[in-house]
Amino acid sequence: RIKPTFMLSYTIKPVIYGTLAAALAQVPNRYALITGLGYAFQDVEETSHRSILQKIVQNLYQRALSKASKVFFQNPDDLQLFKELKLLKSSTPAVVVNGSGVNMSKFDVMPLPHDDAGYHKPSFLLIARLLNDKGIIEYVEAARKIKQKYPAVEFHLVGGLFDNPAAISQQQLDAWLEEGVFAYWGEVDDVRAAISECSVYVLPSYREGTPRTVLEAMSMGRSIITTDAPGCRETVVDGENGFLVPVRDVDSLAQAMLRFIEQPELMLQMGQRSRKIVEEKYDVHKVNAYMISEMELE
Repeated sequence: RIKPTFMLSYTIKPVIYGTLAAALAQVPNRYALITGLGYAFQDVEETSHRSILQKIVQNLYQRALSKASKVFFQNPDDLQLFKELKLLKSSTPAVVVNGSGVNMSKFDVMPLPHDDAGYHKPSFLLIARLLNDKGIIEYVEAARKIKQKYPAVEFHLVGGLFDNPAAISQQQLDAWLEEGVFAYWGEVDDVRAAISECSVYVLPSYREGTPRTVLEAMSMGRSIITTDAPGCRETVVDGENGFLVPVRDVDSLAQAMLRFIEQPELMLQMGQRSRKIVEEKYDVHKVNAYMISEMELE
């Protein structure tokens, strides 16, 4: 009924089903955006063993992307992995873009939280679906270590429970809440209030496309701790706007947190650099303009 001439799909199900459907409907220009890999690719680089689910999903990706006019990736590691797994034909054009971008006017710089004496207050925040591969457990363990030495330091968590093989259970969440290791916000429609309450944003994820929450925190002038993992490492210049730590390394994560606690001037300096990086690289208008150009819609 609509008879589109261009189609852009993103996230796993729309990319697979949407691209195949568009090919069947003879939509002439079919574009796919790979925003992250998720559970279907978890540990795929560390082991040759793949579960039945992983094999099915990867086969569907291969079939769908063979029908794409061009495929966009949000980091070079995902593009390389798709090539290695032969999910992307050598004849299919592929382009790396700077994530989905961030609306800098909506996520404007906010002052860092202060204590009663007027000093910058160390306060850490993680926003994520409550999945193991987001580094939730590492975040909790690092928070425990910090609180042994600095019990007044605040930790915040935003996000909801999901039906996923890698999901945190309600029982586990309840145990953490009873322990009081972090303040839990649940799911929120607008993350800006939570980001305003933190001085450092933390994402110990095992792999991302380009994490939107990190970009939003950077845009609001927050320093970042994240992992030296695909998608995450693109957002941080180590030592300039934050710190990169190894995946699943609780001690390194806690040490990075300690640097901000014991050198609070870093929170402001690195937060200002975060905003500059967003201006240079992740402004949503620049990202959109590049994608529109690559789709030849101008």
